[in-house]
Amino acid sequence: MNNIPWWGYVILAGLAWGTYVPIIFYGGTELTTRPGTIGGRLASILCVGGAYFVMGVVIPVVLMSLREDARPDWKTNGLIFSGLAGIAGAVGAICVIFASKAAVDNARGEFETHEAALVAQMDSEAAPDRKEALAAELAEFRSQKGKYLASYRILIAPLIFSLAPLINTILSLIWHPKPGDPFHFGFDMPSWHLPVGIVLVAAGTFLVLYSKEAAEANKAPQPKPSAANSVTSPPKA
Repeated sequence: MNNIPWWGYVILAGLAWGTYVPIIFYGGTELTTRPGTIGGRLASILCVGGAYFVMGVVIPVVLMSLREDARPDWKTNGLIFSGLAGIAGAVGAICVIFASKAAVDNARGEFETHEAALVAQMDSEAAPDRKEALAAELAEFRSQKGKYLASYRILIAPLIFSLAPLINTILSLIWHPKPGDPFHFGFDMPSWHLPVGIVLVAAGTFLVLYSKEAAEANKAPQPKPSAANSVTSPPKA
């Protein structure tokens, strides 16, 4: 591993985190028994935990037992802050998983509320022409269900990868830990390049990821409206 240059690790990290969100969303969806349940998300967390255990426990223990240069100095500060970093990484991974579910559930709730309002308005309408227009509007609305359900989910990856570098930069400006002294703070006044760069990188990252997610949402299969769907109330659970 020492033969890999620093930029090689940067590329690998970018590939790993860049593919994490869409892969974990698909995996959790495949493991879900029915919409509205969390079993699939919990199972995907379990899979992530298994991968973390192999990559973060088994492999380091094997390397530390085999190589002299792989043995650490077990300092308290190092153990505490490395553990905190692990917690932060795990919380981030779990939040990504549940953000996807919450986004879809939120969009589904709004869709069903709007759908029910259209149905009620259509049922109470006496004028045939107006009733027919509302039926057409309801059918068109239902045909866009797949795109509607993805309306919040497509924001997850852009927001995460725009927010993370901003927080990282701010923390690095005020927190300057030293050996044996983790609580060493100060503020380094940056030049104007930093805030401008943060805004440009965040905006660029958001737009790139959003355009990709939006394109996928537009390709989502749409349910075909039927005559029955256009004039009847949604089935009750």
